[in-house]
Amino acid sequence: MNFDAQLSNELGRFAANFPEWADVRPGLPAKFSVEAHGDAAQWREAIEDLEEPHLRESSLRRLMPWRKGPWTFGETHIDTEWRSDWKWERLKPHLPSLDHQRVLDVGCGNGYFGWRLLDAGARAVVGIDPTLLYCMQHLAAARMLGEANHWVLPLTLEASPLAACFDTVLSMGVIYHRKEPVDHVARLFACCRPGGTVVLESLIVEGTISLHPPNRYARMRNVSIVPSIEQLKSWLRDAGFESPRVVDITPTLTDEQHTTDWMRFESLREALDPHDASKTVEGHPAPIRATVIANKARAKP
Repeated sequence: MNFDAQLSNELGRFAANFPEWADVRPGLPAKFSVEAHGDAAQWREAIEDLEEPHLRESSLRRLMPWRKGPWTFGETHIDTEWRSDWKWERLKPHLPSLDHQRVLDVGCGNGYFGWRLLDAGARAVVGIDPTLLYCMQHLAAARMLGEANHWVLPLTLEASPLAACFDTVLSMGVIYHRKEPVDHVARLFACCRPGGTVVLESLIVEGTISLHPPNRYARMRNVSIVPSIEQLKSWLRDAGFESPRVVDITPTLTDEQHTTDWMRFESLREALDPHDASKTVEGHPAPIRATVIANKARAKP
């Protein structure tokens, strides 16, 4: 199957499963075109070459860097920058039943968590991420793993419909990049159906005062705020969510986020003070991540 046929099939099934998102459907094919990104042609070719067993590993390497995973496709194991499977194991015990649920994963990267959500019983998963490479990696995974009710679309939350059609909404590792975090949480609320669940994961600082990095945080330019736990919970309550509860707090260590043969750029190790791993190179507290789960009230009878 050529790339355009695969994409058409994927988007057609998406439209059938999510009529609430009909307004964005017509513009999606153009976002995968060679005109949309200078590397799109080579990514499309790499995905088509996955049909040839002897080209699979080299084709997957043409889609580097791989950040979320790990993945195993046949005899090819992809050691990704993030051990996302560890994060999943921390989160899974705290999720509500996913049986027959529709799930939105905001800032999903290549859609790794979507496959785990399907395995846990979800009926359909929509991931959104504006980075086209991650969407291409998802199409590669879908070609290797088989057709499923799982889509990764090159959209931001701001460009997505605010339709309350999802039973569970995930925003993991996104909010600290947002200049308007209050608006971000309000949009999560709008996408969540009455009685649904939001999972909000963020970098945090200990104590009660949030951190506003003046320049960079852990070498990242686009960190607007590293909130306190109380700030996270306050954002959720102010948006209308109920009973926010912290289900996990875990320091990010270099065995969970690291450079690999499939992600060869610098990673967490280079973002920490070489003489004091409790601090970033800028002198801020080293990364700690917290996951907060809250609920949207059920509709009144």
